[in-house]
Amino acid sequence: MSLCLLLLWILTIPLHANSQSDPRGYLLNCGAGASSNNDVIVGSLKYITDEGYISVGKTSDLKNEELVPILTTLRYFPDKSARKYCYEIPVIKGGKYLVRTTYYYGGFDGGNEPPIFDQIVEGTKWSVVNTTEDFANGLSSYYEIVVLAKGKALSVCLARNNMTSTDSSPFISALELEYLDDSVYNSTDFNKYALSTVARGNFGILGEQYVVGFPDDKFNRLWLPFKDKNPISTNKGNVTPSDFWNVPPAKVFENSITSSRGQELRVQWPPVLLPNAAYYIAFYFQDNRNPSPYSWRVFNVSVNGKPFASNVNVTTKALTVYASKWPLSGKTEIIMTPSAGMPVGPVISAGEIMQIFPLGLETLHRDVIAMHEVRRSFDNPPPDWSGDPCLPEANSWTGVTCSHEKVARVISLNLTNVGLSGSIAPTVANLTALHHIWLGSNKLTGEIPDMGTLKELETLHLENNQLTGKISESLGQLPNLREIYLQNNKLTGDVPKNLQNKKIKIQMKYEEESISQSPANM
Repeated sequence: MSLCLLLLWILTIPLHANSQSDPRGYLLNCGAGASSNNDVIVGSLKYITDEGYISVGKTSDLKNEELVPILTTLRYFPDKSARKYCYEIPVIKGGKYLVRTTYYYGGFDGGNEPPIFDQIVEGTKWSVVNTTEDFANGLSSYYEIVVLAKGKALSVCLARNNMTSTDSSPFISALELEYLDDSVYNSTDFNKYALSTVARGNFGILGEQYVVGFPDDKFNRLWLPFKDKNPISTNKGNVTPSDFWNVPPAKVFENSITSSRGQELRVQWPPVLLPNAAYYIAFYFQDNRNPSPYSWRVFNVSVNGKPFASNVNVTTKALTVYASKWPLSGKTEIIMTPSAGMPVGPVISAGEIMQIFPLGLETLHRDVIAMHEVRRSFDNPPPDWSGDPCLPEANSWTGVTCSHEKVARVISLNLTNVGLSGSIAPTVANLTALHHIWLGSNKLTGEIPDMGTLKELETLHLENNQLTGKISESLGQLPNLREIYLQNNKLTGDVPKNLQNKKIKIQMKYEEESISQSPANM
């Protein structure tokens, strides 16, 4: 679900982030160009160019002086043949990251409506990006997710879907990653789930009086203003963010929504209809009176008529209550009922609602590492060879076929006659589920690597390249191999004896010929 930023609000975001060379945090200004002179400052924060984190796409500028600098450039992806377009960001393996993508269309392609497309994180389809309504209202849009980094690089990808019109291109304005402390949202098993932000609100604040983001939120989270018909109170006690496991910024406790003595406090938030799903929910409270032994209030909290927390005792030191997995659907109403005899009504300062998002199938990590090594050994791999090679299933790499059982495995490589140059990485031998390797009619050089570990390999097509060296005896160790095409290369030596003794279709000459017991005729 998208959230909105008024274009001028973000001008004064005093966000916090770590050094860009530190894998704990990145702020990327997409489409800004290769020069470091294109780095931009927003508030106290520096956004750097996205060059070096992605190798595909084109860039565009928006000529609008009212736009925040990070919205004046974007990267777009017109290549319709690519199955996805991926950023790969260096991270700490096993680290927990908040990922935020920001979009502002601006009619960069001469159209009137933004394209609709998918976004993918770590091989799982995260959401559909649809900024049409926001753009019509003069707004940019952002999406957030909290996800575990499976390896030393975290992939964030865009991809066309059946709603992407043929004359439009997926695009992105900014990409941010923030490393989260272990304590933050730690009730969620991030090996199985991600948390997709639905709403993060600062209650009792009027939008026109508000700056999105707080300098004391160490994780760069955005807390949007929320005001309804309930009275507003100003809190007088000091709050220490580190006292809370989610480390909310102290500023969200400065104001609250409240009710009169003895009255329920009813709040309909977030102001959108939610899909039927499970959600992580956290509410933040603080007594608004001057600190004293009597600065506390007790009340019960229910959500959509179901008890959420009982006898919540809120003091001037503040308090949070949460549910790690709570069902929601449609409208959401928070009701706070004061305990008998309370001299003041309930209060609420802020809230977070995040959809619990089941992760998809994983690709065997060894296959992922091997495929990235194979990619690096090619001088000109297909443009969508980044991110997860197998997932999502509809967005696997061009020429790569995978199985999809308990874990995804690479079972076939077919890049015949696509103009590949470079060499075949030795790590192809780690792809132990491979059945077929078809790399014929390219410009590959170097030797054929040892493939003795590929026990499932059935066919090997490397014909019409510029490969050198001898034919490896390891090919004769493969029990399922039935077809080898090596003609029109620069190989030397004879066909290994252990291949000659097997009934394998071996083609070595230019013309169509099958031989089983013949030296290589180069």
